Amino acid sequence: MTTFNELALDPRVLKAVAEAGYERPTPIQEQAIPHALEGRDVLGIAQTGTGKTASFTLPMITRLSRGRARARMPRSLVLAPTRELAAQVAENFDIYAKYTRLTKALLIGGVAFGEQDKLIDRGVDVLIATPGRLLDHFERGKLLLTGVEVMVVDEADRMLDMGFIPDIERIFKLTPFTRQTFFYSATMPPEIERLTNTFLQAPARVEVARQATASETIEQVLVELKPSRRDRAASEKRKLLRTLIEAEGERLTNAIIFCNRKVDVDILAKALKKERLDAAPIHGDLDQSLRTRTLDSFRAGELKFLIASDVAARGLDVPAVSHVFNFDVPGHPEDYVHRIGRTGRAGRDGKAITLATPAEDKQLAAIETLIQKPLPRGANPLQAPPGPAEDAAEAPEAASPPKPARSRKRSAKPAPAPQPEASTPAPAVPDAAQQPAATAAPPQPTEAAAPAKADTPARKRGGGGRGKGDDRRGAVVGMGDHVPDFLLREFRVS
Repeated sequence: MTTFNELALDPRVLKAVAEAGYERPTPIQEQAIPHALEGRDVLGIAQTGTGKTASFTLPMITRLSRGRARARMPRSLVLAPTRELAAQVAENFDIYAKYTRLTKALLIGGVAFGEQDKLIDRGVDVLIATPGRLLDHFERGKLLLTGVEVMVVDEADRMLDMGFIPDIERIFKLTPFTRQTFFYSATMPPEIERLTNTFLQAPARVEVARQATASETIEQVLVELKPSRRDRAASEKRKLLRTLIEAEGERLTNAIIFCNRKVDVDILAKALKKERLDAAPIHGDLDQSLRTRTLDSFRAGELKFLIASDVAARGLDVPAVSHVFNFDVPGHPEDYVHRIGRTGRAGRDGKAITLATPAEDKQLAAIETLIQKPLPRGANPLQAPPGPAEDAAEAPEAASPPKPARSRKRSAKPAPAPQPEASTPAPAVPDAAQQPAATAAPPQPTEAAAPAKADTPARKRGGGGRGKGDDRRGAVVGMGDHVPDFLLREFRVS
């Protein structure tokens, strides 16, 4: 296998890499670094946790080792979607460039402009920033991007999700056309592909894994929950989470638990604290200093459970995360890949457990379509399957033929069918007498009106008098089931 010594990196960079404990490059580092040292644009597509940060940091430090930075004109630019990812890139730069004289500045929100302005005024070789804060400094006249030699866009698909693509296009146009560009993304949606076709020049495409796939070292489990009531789904989910945490036992050394909403992050963190579990929240509404302290405590092993929104799903590098829990199924299927990528990093084993309710079936189907395989189902310890006794009790009922459906309109006691009078023989009558009484002889007006009025109460009680055994075949039907009196009155024709 290839070693770092065979990649033509600066000797000072190799010394720092060796002290960091790395001996062999990952596949994306092995393929991307030679193209980067040749000065070509690089389009890197790889699953999260494969070492993408070092694949552009090491050749960038090697190239910038010759030259000098000028005030307000950084020599290289690294764009990251979140503050945490930008801070992580800055930490990697400090590790690999400690034997060089290169300088850096970190431009992120939540920090005062004054300190950042002082760093830019002195001149920096590497500028690491989020798009919004970078444009803030540019519009204030504190920054020029005409001296950028190397530009890096990290987690481009996350930039798309967060609405940064217009800002990225604007920043590209502010940099020189002759720059070298590193463009990294875990997935390639159409909008990202359009961006690469516009701003990259004959890039070397490096794809070390199928798009939107998780590392093979991650054990994925789906635990389904059917809540007893809709308003109890959240509380029953929290109970299931605590049960699963207890079931993992000593195998669970630390874990990141993801929720879709910030308010759910706070609620879950408080619930776990009540259970005497060492947990703390992190999301975009928290102060930057608090977010930094929480992450530092988690990395140092002082905090066991990190309850996070998707702000921490991209680029958060904590090498020894043993478990990831998806308390909510993510709304975007790509976020699932990035969430579970927080465990099983650098060849380590990891486990990702997803909790799902029937209301999340649509999101779950989208995830399985994206990763092109079904998620393995795990047993729910709170909803045990039926035992043999229950199966035996249900067997006769299942074997019996289904009963016919009962009509809602049918009365509980059907009306008895009219019985023929067999005791007395029917007398012989002439043919005219066999006709109904209404047609046998023309009725008088006063006699026809009386039966019509007499039928009215029976009609109201029995639903129109139908199906009650009375033969109304000879009745005149038109305006209801009786004839109004004024139609039956005699009138003279002159």
